[in-house]
Amino acid sequence: MSVFTRSRAGKVLGGIAVVGVSALFLAGCSGGGGDAAETGGSSEVGGELDLKIGTALPQTGTLAFLGPPEEAGVAYATSQINEISDETGLTLEVTYGDSGDTDNKAYETEIPRLLGEDVSAIIGAASSGTSLQFIDQVVGAGVIQFSPANTSDAFTTYEDNGLYFRTAPSDVLQGEVLGNLIAEDGAQTLGLIVLNDSYGTGLAKYVSEAFEAAGGEVVAETTYNTGDTTFDAQISEVLAADPDAIALITFDEVSTILPSLFGQFPAEGLYFVDGNLKNFGDAFPAGSLTGAKGTLPGLSIDSISDFTGELDAFLEAEGTPALEDYSYAAESYDATILLALASLAAGSTDSEAIAEKLIEVSGGAGDGETCDSYQACADIILGGGTADYDGISGPITFDEVGDPTEASIGIYQFGEDNNYAAYEG
Repeated sequence: MSVFTRSRAGKVLGGIAVVGVSALFLAGCSGGGGDAAETGGSSEVGGELDLKIGTALPQTGTLAFLGPPEEAGVAYATSQINEISDETGLTLEVTYGDSGDTDNKAYETEIPRLLGEDVSAIIGAASSGTSLQFIDQVVGAGVIQFSPANTSDAFTTYEDNGLYFRTAPSDVLQGEVLGNLIAEDGAQTLGLIVLNDSYGTGLAKYVSEAFEAAGGEVVAETTYNTGDTTFDAQISEVLAADPDAIALITFDEVSTILPSLFGQFPAEGLYFVDGNLKNFGDAFPAGSLTGAKGTLPGLSIDSISDFTGELDAFLEAEGTPALEDYSYAAESYDATILLALASLAAGSTDSEAIAEKLIEVSGGAGDGETCDSYQACADIILGGGTADYDGISGPITFDEVGDPTEASIGIYQFGEDNNYAAYEG
């Protein structure tokens, strides 16, 4: 099955849209990557390195369901990094913090606290809109900001002093995949309920463009703001347009929106995105979401079952509650591994020195030797070679603005149990 009408978008294999993205990001961009000079630490590879990073991931707010898998990915990577610290000389210390969202503004106190811990990098936020609230504060302090989940296209051209990176692809890609999927499913008209922030409006734009390019018509698009608790007006406006399909470009507000749609709109016409795709289970009556579909950047959860199984075993050994969802766990794991490898390659814990090496260790420069674990990549670096880390979430391969140049978009479908699995259509 292919959900694409344009050749640039690649192809779908078992519910995975494999997309080459370098052509989208390499032209006309400012900020990111860069040629920042190394300003601290040793210039020799290896040595005794005490690397400190922080996390600003959603423990509260409308994306709180993403916090556990993201923090678990960081913690699991940290355990593997520190397990061989005697061999590498690098020890990683993590200070965990809450990004919150743009309504509760947890970041206003958490970011200064993390910066006060003298961290070299902060992993987060999950929400693009939230990251945009503190990116200037982080990169202005000379610290790397590395998101596992930001997808807004705003970051591609953001003036970030070469200190912003992400392991999630831009919404240009997810929007194209979803818009074409809706069209190929037979919908001729589309309504959208959209979060009014950089993530929501940006993704809605690309979904709409792809759907219309495939011959469809967007008949309604209504927005709401973070912190809103009632959505009757938005639901009424979209339903009044009588669309064949509805795209829900929201965060966890979807849990409040859905009950008003049940019985008024068929589940198989509903489409979710990464901001709200989760296992709802018995939160709704069985069968409420049967046939609904959604997209999520990254490889299919089913295809990384070895990783998720190891992650589950790690959390159980740590006495941490089991995960209900795995969204962006792999991207968070890879972000942590990449930061450690870049520090090792730089022989430094200085943020600018690490940033210089992040593109190299991802395979974006340096003609490195491919490796798929921290141990294997560290061995290459310490042996005097150049490592090219291919992660759990994919090859990554940063361009000069810190965007991944290779990406996959998973396509999922809900079953009778209101949980999702890889779409095999």
